[in-house]
Amino acid sequence: MSVLGFWLLALALYALVGILGGRRLIPIVGQLLVASLAIPALLLGWAEPYLQLTADDLLAPAWVELAYGLSFALLLGYILSDVIDLQLSPACLKIALPSFLIPLLAGLACALWVLPGDYSWLSAVGIGLLFSITAIPVLYLFLQSIGYPPAATKRLLHAAILMDFMCWSLFGLAQGSSHPISLLWPLLAAALPLALNLLRLRHPLFYSLPFFALMVLLHNLKLNALVFGIAYMLCLAAIRVPFQLPLPQRQWKLLMNGLAVPLILTCGVLRVDFHGIGAADSWFAVGVLLVAPVLSKVLGSWLGLHWAEPGASARIKWQESLLLNIRGLTEIVFLNLLLQLQLIDAIVYFGLLLMSLFSTLLPAVMGRHAYPSEAKSRYEIS
Repeated sequence: MSVLGFWLLALALYALVGILGGRRLIPIVGQLLVASLAIPALLLGWAEPYLQLTADDLLAPAWVELAYGLSFALLLGYILSDVIDLQLSPACLKIALPSFLIPLLAGLACALWVLPGDYSWLSAVGIGLLFSITAIPVLYLFLQSIGYPPAATKRLLHAAILMDFMCWSLFGLAQGSSHPISLLWPLLAAALPLALNLLRLRHPLFYSLPFFALMVLLHNLKLNALVFGIAYMLCLAAIRVPFQLPLPQRQWKLLMNGLAVPLILTCGVLRVDFHGIGAADSWFAVGVLLVAPVLSKVLGSWLGLHWAEPGASARIKWQESLLLNIRGLTEIVFLNLLLQLQLIDAIVYFGLLLMSLFSTLLPAVMGRHAYPSEAKSRYEIS
């Protein structure tokens, strides 16, 4: 009962911050604040001294693992659904390539510097890809909240979708390369939309409901759900069937923000050894992982934006570089995937979790109300 009490209190904290934040705070920002600050305090200040419960005890119940697996599969599927909206254009490619490649190379270098020698090449690739990710849902919400021009919003979002598509695809292929047979069943399952299309079934729910069911099944069977999700969305795009969520948007957001994201974040944070995090080398690793991804991503985005629109002012390129550095939900799912696969340790997880919070807050801290006016005038002129 005490374990259940901890989880109920943790979920209540997420809900409370969401209510207090209201429209002024993007949900993932409040959730990251709770995960980074409130959950460690709850564990160290209440669960351990008063309930005599360790983090392992709180993660031990079978229902926690079941809820985590279901939440993770649903959230990963929701994020991969952005692939179907990918539209390539010269400007989109010019922005995405440097914004993807420069952080990737920086991440590989940092992984070799920070990670212990016994970690695999896949760990380094995973960290490099984490450096490159832009959180599409959070970027969209931020751009909407500041009234960014529609043309600029579309261009930035398509560049972000392309970057994330490259991240998920490369990691899925890298992960599957060590176990090629594990790719067979996911790829066969991903061809389901083609079969449904031959049967002339056109309602979007005939396609989205099996997608989420197969995501959960493949995740529980330890098969490559990532490759399945990407291939399934590419098949949907090929037959031009829209992806429809199985619940209305409002109910889906309540499920994601009220249960799935808090569960995933809390499970990840509970795996961090906070008693051993005070070592000097630990803080050094956290510091590197807090600064290097932000600097490399901003640099890569600035170069990409300059390549796409050399005539734009330095101020707009700087602002949009910060916007493309937004992390949030997409990064958290990727981060938990690496932790779940034991490709990173708890210190690396915690450092990148703090980085995700910092980079998501950075555009607002640097002056969110300055964006619309200059960008609007730029796009009106062009």
